[in-house]
Amino acid sequence: MTEVVISGTGLYTPPYAISNDELVAAFNAWVRQSNDDNRQAIAAGEIDPLQESNSEFIEKASGIRSRYVVDRDGILDPERLAPRIPERSNYEPSVQCEMALAAAKSALTDAGLSATDLDFVIVACSNMQRPYPAMAVEIQHYLGIQGFGYDMNVACSSATFGIQAAVNAIRSGSARRVLMVNPEICSGHLNFRDRDSHFIFGDACTAVILEDESLARSENRYRVLGTKLWTQFSNNIRNNFGFLNRGDEQGIGKLDKLFVQNGRKVFKEVCPQVARHITEHLDSLNMPVSELKRMWLHQANLNMNQLVARRVLGRDADRSEAPVILDEYANTSSAGSIIAFHKYRGDLVSGERGVICSFGAGYSIGSVLLETC
Repeated sequence: MTEVVISGTGLYTPPYAISNDELVAAFNAWVRQSNDDNRQAIAAGEIDPLQESNSEFIEKASGIRSRYVVDRDGILDPERLAPRIPERSNYEPSVQCEMALAAAKSALTDAGLSATDLDFVIVACSNMQRPYPAMAVEIQHYLGIQGFGYDMNVACSSATFGIQAAVNAIRSGSARRVLMVNPEICSGHLNFRDRDSHFIFGDACTAVILEDESLARSENRYRVLGTKLWTQFSNNIRNNFGFLNRGDEQGIGKLDKLFVQNGRKVFKEVCPQVARHITEHLDSLNMPVSELKRMWLHQANLNMNQLVARRVLGRDADRSEAPVILDEYANTSSAGSIIAFHKYRGDLVSGERGVICSFGAGYSIGSVLLETC
């Protein structure tokens, strides 16, 4: 069987950061204005007053301290509370394409390759800025790749599902080298007027190069020992935005056209399943948990990651075993576990093993077991 390795990774970080304090100040200014505008209805008991947010609540609930975004000013404008992302001409790279090109070029450098070495591009992320042409085909065009590409969406698990698709393509012989990219503009689908979720997401793009191990040039390679995917339908994390919205004018402004979730149910239902998923994946490869040096987990919530790690290891994990990047980046959907892998893999020595695991809407879970070459 053809052995497949990850030979390079790349990361694009947007130039703008927003701290919890800044985000809270903008949100609370909007809350105060809204309550003032509705003071008569509030006094009459017709509606409840909106509650302000605070930085301590955010960090305790999620572990998030800041986030990077493609636009800062629009998000911090209490009159808007949404990013300003102007449409571009059809004859210039789209926003997601531009992010992906930066991450891809970094990954290619890491792998010691050029774009002409690639056969296949997968764009895997939670939201595409358009249905077609595929983002992957646009990225393929601007990189100058001869081959093929397609888009896929499994929400926050998109990257691990994309890795399995790349592994399968290489093992089947339909590609030798694959670029898998995750351009996540999460600020575009976040409701910044929702106290329970206005702080959750940030923007970023990651890229992963996978190739036939016999062709790999990079000295820093991570052999894919196995992949495992799982999905189960749930309404607890949802985004109903889509092209059919224009067919129901009454529903266009509904809040479920942005990110919505039942956080308590997600925590209760997903964490045990993720821990089982990783444990079963280890068992299927006859790999004892004691050999698991690192867990690059989906970066959605610090409390979730701590619980998953504790259930897998049978004890609390330290930061070296389960690295955290969400304090700086917040939840970047599919990019989160890859950012953790990108930043916290260089200290592993040959033979040491780890798992990339993502989980999210669907429900969906994907895991990729790796061994340092």
